[in-house]
Amino acid sequence: MYVQERISFINDYCSVVTIVDQTNVKLTCLFFSGNYEALPIIYKIGDIVRFHRLKIQIYKNEPQGITSSGFASLTFEGTLGAPVIPRTSSKCFNFTAEDHKMVEALRVWASTHISPSSMLVQLCDVQPMQYFDLTCQLVGKAEVDGASYLLKVWDGTRTPFPSWRVLIQDLVLEGDLTHIHRLQNLTIDILVYDNHVRVAKSLKVGSFLRIYSLHTKLQSVNSHSQASLLSLEFHLHGGTSYGRGIRVLPESNSDVDQLKKALESADLTATQRSDIIFQSEHEDSFPALSSSGSVSLYEVERCQQLSATILTDHQYLEKTPLCAILKQKAPQQYRIRAKLRSYKPRKLFQSVKLHCPKCYSLQEVPHEGNLDIILQDAATQSPDNKLQNTSLYDSEIWTTKDQGGRKVVVHFVKNNGILPLSNECLVLIEGGMLGEIFKLSNKFHSVIPVRSGPEDLELLDLSAPFLIQGKVFYYGCKQCSTLRPIQNLNSVIDKTSWIPSSVAEVLGIVPLEYVFVMTFTFDDGTGVLEAYLKDSEKFFQIPASEILIDDDLQKNMDMIMDMFCPSGIKIDAYPWLECFIRSYSVTNGMEQQICYQIFDTTVAEDLI
Repeated sequence: MYVQERISFINDYCSVVTIVDQTNVKLTCLFFSGNYEALPIIYKIGDIVRFHRLKIQIYKNEPQGITSSGFASLTFEGTLGAPVIPRTSSKCFNFTAEDHKMVEALRVWASTHISPSSMLVQLCDVQPMQYFDLTCQLVGKAEVDGASYLLKVWDGTRTPFPSWRVLIQDLVLEGDLTHIHRLQNLTIDILVYDNHVRVAKSLKVGSFLRIYSLHTKLQSVNSHSQASLLSLEFHLHGGTSYGRGIRVLPESNSDVDQLKKALESADLTATQRSDIIFQSEHEDSFPALSSSGSVSLYEVERCQQLSATILTDHQYLEKTPLCAILKQKAPQQYRIRAKLRSYKPRKLFQSVKLHCPKCYSLQEVPHEGNLDIILQDAATQSPDNKLQNTSLYDSEIWTTKDQGGRKVVVHFVKNNGILPLSNECLVLIEGGMLGEIFKLSNKFHSVIPVRSGPEDLELLDLSAPFLIQGKVFYYGCKQCSTLRPIQNLNSVIDKTSWIPSSVAEVLGIVPLEYVFVMTFTFDDGTGVLEAYLKDSEKFFQIPASEILIDDDLQKNMDMIMDMFCPSGIKIDAYPWLECFIRSYSVTNGMEQQICYQIFDTTVAEDLI
């Protein structure tokens, strides 16, 4: 099959790619491996792939390929006429003459059906504020600081603007200095950041590279000798979104062959407009380091990296440094760009709370053990036979054999006098235990725990859920609710499919909403600020009501937070988060404190 859409990397152990076959059937594949080298070796859109033991599953109503036990891959160049050389990390594999013919046939088909990658750009065609892929040769490299690295590369062409130069007099530059000087009009300086530094250090001078998602920026720089010159800067920002990274191309690659020809025919005497040297005198334009010393000198450049979060409103707000926010009074709204130094609670399931939208109270989600005790206490009361088999519901009663003859009554709510199908039916359970409620919720649309009152069935104490649908328990606020009889359900039978908010309204309940409650500690190099997150599902795009009952959603949330705040590496390698925060005042005794809350911000889709 043919690689049709851009390769992206979730991290060093997972990549995503979309492939298509000759029938134009698309398939998005996720590849996981504990070893980066074991992932499919894909250099560009148009490569041909062969996968073994690819598992097909359905995700969001679309087929999706995913690695399974024994997964292996072969990849080939898709260029017509290129050598058919398989790329694989497997020690042994079969590749027959028929397979060779299939690769050639796919190349012929793709030459008229697959558009070449528009991301591959030569230096002579680059424009400011552009993200592109570059095929080039490495001629020199040097370590700038712990979080950034310099690569000097060329592709035989000249940039349309003078290229920015990093001051290297204090750096140990690897490479042939005579050769580098000879190519000075054709080389560019690339600053590589964060997780790409390790790869950059391992590169051999003279090797041929493909650098993915390289970013250009046109910068105006003033110097003592010349005023306001424009230079084109090149940055490979941290992270792996949009396939960002570096690959070494083999000598046999057809793109390397074309690159060699371009290098051999390059005019080394071509003059380039004055290069701009990145002098230490300009360091004053960088933000001051935070007291933690967490941000490197070149962190401002890494600000150009795409954010791991997205703003959903208020785009007109300008970014404000944290140091300025900490000096201002409340209430205010701000747009910030910072890194997540830490967060609480570390055990993410503890972040889920119940919030009342009326009195703004927060409470813990009841534990199953405590809930079972509440149900046991309610089961000690005998059901009232007079409250069974009414116009609202039909009733069935049975007596348990091994629990002291406990009586359990299930009332099946009717619709216009007729019992609906089980998947549409609301049942009321009286005297039931937690295990019995779980069984009913698996079979019926909704379950409400009740008890016999003086004149009608009534809800239990609101310490118990007022409604159960599947595995989701809905609770009400004790302080704000005024409970009404169960017979009030008559008024919504024809108007709702047992929507929790409608059930709550007719029963006099102010429903509690599940929310994530967390504290984020932000650091942008100018200061450190704690902000409060209270969100039901917009920020993580994961419903807080389902996180406690879905292991996959918990894993997704763990993955997001591990990306925001990875362990074992410096904060310079963390991704940037762009957020809206609002300040407000809180009175604590005689003291007034300013707090901050995140709003109108969501996790970027490529992280979910």
